[in-house]
Amino acid sequence: MHNEQIRLLKKKYGSDLAILAHHYQNDSIVEHADLVGDSLQLAAAIPDLKARYIVFCGVDFMAETAVVLARPGQLVFSPDPGATCVMADMAPGSLVSTILEKLNSHQKVVPLAYVNSSVEIKALCGHYGGSVCTSSNASRMLEWALDRGDKVLFLPDKNLGRNTAAKAGLDKKSIEILDVRQGGRLIDPMTLSRKKLLLWPGVCAVHFRLKKDHVATVTSQEPQARIVVHPECHPLVVDKAHEAGSTSRIIAFVRDADPGTTIYIGTEDNLVLRLKSRFPDKNIFPLGAGYCSNMAKINLANLCACLENLDPKQAVRISRDLIPNARKAVQTMLEVST
Repeated sequence: MHNEQIRLLKKKYGSDLAILAHHYQNDSIVEHADLVGDSLQLAAAIPDLKARYIVFCGVDFMAETAVVLARPGQLVFSPDPGATCVMADMAPGSLVSTILEKLNSHQKVVPLAYVNSSVEIKALCGHYGGSVCTSSNASRMLEWALDRGDKVLFLPDKNLGRNTAAKAGLDKKSIEILDVRQGGRLIDPMTLSRKKLLLWPGVCAVHFRLKKDHVATVTSQEPQARIVVHPECHPLVVDKAHEAGSTSRIIAFVRDADPGTTIYIGTEDNLVLRLKSRFPDKNIFPLGAGYCSNMAKINLANLCACLENLDPKQAVRISRDLIPNARKAVQTMLEVST
């Protein structure tokens, strides 16, 4: 019933409507999407969209980024505004603002925020001359940020930060995970003088589930198997895997593998199962991350309801004051990395 109604509504709106879906969405949603991609691909697509209505099937920070990049007159909708991101919520804007102000009182600290962050965080990045990044371009953007200050504050994902730093060859002694408890009062900028990279202590609730034992079990029981994981995983998981990369890189890894290869994938299971279906000539299994409960909040029922009521009053709204600096941060990323 919902499938047919969605098809009719898409036909009704024609080119005025664009449905975007992240790779972690269920197949039932992906089936109706005009564009499916990772965070970088979807963000990069926004400025070129001609549609008046953009329906974003993902979590809240993705829809906010679309609002930041949308042209005047375009409206962005989310089928479920309650689809939030646990990682993004670990870096509240007021706390990050307080800590950035404190850090910058001593040295120039350039913030680099993973796109899995709120629009408030992206605006702070723009204000302090920083930018944002995705798992696809984190290495390039970290290199960019390190050239622009005394040190970089990478947030909110400490694992992506650590894995990116390792890839860049940064000395572990130059990296510090911040203790942000007590409103940042435990942070002493003087003791951080020699550090080059400061990490916010956030993690992805999905990739956090993967442990080194998951990799060790596969390696022991199926030594011929290949293991590819997302860089939001703990460094001990990434170090033991054959490869780590963004969702787009994971897809390419599977695509390029020889027929008959056994592959264990350490990321959200919707993508894993889709790849299993797409590449039946390979033996594909989930490593054990499971599903993102917030991504799962988008379903056929609320997508259909959203399309039936594309009322401007229901569009995703963000503070106008945040848009210029947030756009500056996101556009910097697009200019540097694409």
